[in-house]
Amino acid sequence: MFVFALAVVFKLISIQFIQGDEYRALAEKSTTRDFPIPANRGNVYSADGSLLATSIPKYDIRIDAIQAKDATFEKYINALADSLHVYKGKPASYYKNIIRKARKNKNRYFLLARNISYSDYVRVRNFPLLNLGAIKGGLIIEQTTRREHPMGGIAERTIGYEREDEDGNFTRPGIDGAFGVKYLQGTNGKRLKQRIGNGQWKPIADYDQVEPKDGYDVYTTIDVNIQDIAHHSLLKQLELYEADHGCVVVMDVKTGEIKAISNLGRNSKGQYYERLNYAVGESHEPGSTFKVMAMMAALEDKVIDTSTVVDTKKGRKKFYGRVITDSGNGFGEISAARALEVSSNIGMATIVDDHYSKQPEKFLNRLRSWKLDKPLGVAIIGEGVPDIPKPGASNWSRNALPSMAYGYNLRMTPLQTLAFYNAIANNGELIKPRFLKSVKSFDKNIEVFKKQVLVEKICSNKTLNEIQDILKNVVVRGTGQRMYSKTFSMAGKTGTARTDYADLEKWYKDKKYVSSFAGYFPADNPKYSCIVVVHEPSTKVGYYGADVSGPVFKRIAQKIYTDTPIIDEVKTLDFKDNLVNEEFENYFENARKYRELMPSVVGMPAMDAIALLENLHVDVKVKLSGSGIIKKQSVEKHQKLQTNQTIVLEAS
Repeated sequence: MFVFALAVVFKLISIQFIQGDEYRALAEKSTTRDFPIPANRGNVYSADGSLLATSIPKYDIRIDAIQAKDATFEKYINALADSLHVYKGKPASYYKNIIRKARKNKNRYFLLARNISYSDYVRVRNFPLLNLGAIKGGLIIEQTTRREHPMGGIAERTIGYEREDEDGNFTRPGIDGAFGVKYLQGTNGKRLKQRIGNGQWKPIADYDQVEPKDGYDVYTTIDVNIQDIAHHSLLKQLELYEADHGCVVVMDVKTGEIKAISNLGRNSKGQYYERLNYAVGESHEPGSTFKVMAMMAALEDKVIDTSTVVDTKKGRKKFYGRVITDSGNGFGEISAARALEVSSNIGMATIVDDHYSKQPEKFLNRLRSWKLDKPLGVAIIGEGVPDIPKPGASNWSRNALPSMAYGYNLRMTPLQTLAFYNAIANNGELIKPRFLKSVKSFDKNIEVFKKQVLVEKICSNKTLNEIQDILKNVVVRGTGQRMYSKTFSMAGKTGTARTDYADLEKWYKDKKYVSSFAGYFPADNPKYSCIVVVHEPSTKVGYYGADVSGPVFKRIAQKIYTDTPIIDEVKTLDFKDNLVNEEFENYFENARKYRELMPSVVGMPAMDAIALLENLHVDVKVKLSGSGIIKKQSVEKHQKLQTNQTIVLEAS
């Protein structure tokens, strides 16, 4: 027994003095722990500073019911119950009873208010007893943040939101995902909490051990007015044609800034919402919008010119055992330019097959020089990969080139197609589409994003001028002529392509199309480029690109110019007009010469004559008719004028 007692004493001394620090650390670790305090993600703004996404703090208010001393608790319990009654509505006696019950049950984590706003949080924490803080009053505050989109569902997929997958991992698409880690995320803080049993942890103090650092703010290129126009124009057409999904993108021609992007898909109830980022991520056969690239390749390689005659037969022509058709009974012999205006499949297939079938790499190299075989490299996560087939690939055959000529047997995203049309609009500069203008911390710029040029000049000015004229004529007298307006000019190309046609027998029973329109406006001095793509419109209503997507393009173009102010910078006020200068010199000479004598104003515009005579301090009356040119004056030339004399002028 004596030996056993010595062993116990030795062990106690060892634990206390030799291993004491280690055991104390273990004990503390098991009862206290640092919990991360999520930092507020930075805000996302539109180009004009409108708020697109923000982190809203939410608060849970709890009380450690046994923390306050008895005297303190009894002093403030009635006042606390009264305050909760005013705030939440139930009788004061109810709150007094439940708080007393919590104290009796030694509840150290009793919930008073959940998920309240910052203003309510400030109000509640100043209630009696709670305003004494964590040590004296038992106040426990827990903060969480929630991402809000003030514009609602508009552009939500592009702006980004938090999404939890099946494994509990959180992902963020769009701008929030692309720039979240680098700019928006911020740095989490730390708060020390103590275990109080039943798996619950209570903050030890009402302050954070390490304060979280909020993320930077991101300023996008999105224009809220144009975004609203694009979103609702697309939504209206999707509902009208009962389409599966669609997208629209509006881009600034000179800078490549994305001013609007809308991606709408239909759910099982027939309602449309921002389901996926189709414009950036969905590669598909572009159809007739690709005919522009095929035509430009042939023009730039000088294998044809716009007047080259193409025989489109009677709407049917066989290529290597496969029949290609045009709408109606065909167009007969037409020029290459006209073949693109009327969107002749046979015409474009003939041009490409005749001049590139023996040297396909020449055609493909032209496409590669425009980087059509590579992603644009935009910052948004999930950009679709284009597919331009080449000899030796599984999707290459003798029919590959004729099919590509009118937009089949290759794949591109809507944004990649738009970038090329934008290059046509800005006279040849292929620009990477851009979603961000800058990153800021308050008013300080952290990073500013500038225009990125992918190809300095896609082709010669001659080819550009020819294709620009054709795209204007598509709207004036081609497949897009239903869009034509005498008061507003547009240029672009319609597109109608089959989709899901691998099983032709099944396709003919349930025909599915992709309708599109890509172009720019105004036609002569473009400000914006735009693409509209609608997938699987109801064939009972209509499916041609000119009918389905064209009206969306037209509506967007016209409403942008009616509803959105266009600001042009005046670079200089030193403007010279020889005719204006000459007229002013004549006027000034007369004004100096005839200070007291009546000048001749016959032949002068009425407004100039009135201004001249009123400077001589005479009253002027004008009998005006016709064009307003002075034909007769009541006082003859060189007569001396009297002060306040009345002169009658007759104008016709």
